[in-house]
Amino acid sequence: MILSCYVLRPILDADAKATAHLIRGAFGAITPALVPPPSALQETAESVAAQIAAGGGLVAEAPSAPTGATTGAIIGVILWGEREGGLYLGRLSVADPWRRAGVARALVMRGEAFARACGLPRVHVGVRLVLASNRRLFTSLGFCEKVLHSHGGFTHPTWVEMEKPLV
Repeated sequence: MILSCYVLRPILDADAKATAHLIRGAFGAITPALVPPPSALQETAESVAAQIAAGGGLVAEAPSAPTGATTGAIIGVILWGEREGGLYLGRLSVADPWRRAGVARALVMRGEAFARACGLPRVHVGVRLVLASNRRLFTSLGFCEKVLHSHGGFTHPTWVEMEKPLV
């Protein structure tokens, strides 16, 4: 079991390569459940750097890493940007050994704090319908399911937009 010893800090341009790797790994682990495959699998250092420049985000960094990992490893990430009158939270990813240690919850809560500081009235996310545990996480954080959407070429809903008012 991992002790929940990590720090959250703003994402930096220098983090783009490691962050893209983390995102691809985290989304790759759930790819069999996702049709169509997630666009997150295409993230590169350049695409992450563009998202940092357009909005920003946070990383969770382990100051003392678990056995076999390097000290100071990025173990979680969330990217964000202002969209549709709120702060859109995206690419929430946590390294496998750190899942269920509160990292995702902490990243989302800090994203909410950032949105409040910016005077934005809400935060929102998109979640695949088949990822019930992700939907439960956001529901437990006060998000409500608002609108069902379909990916191109699908006649049935494949993802849901969830939001949390910041009143």
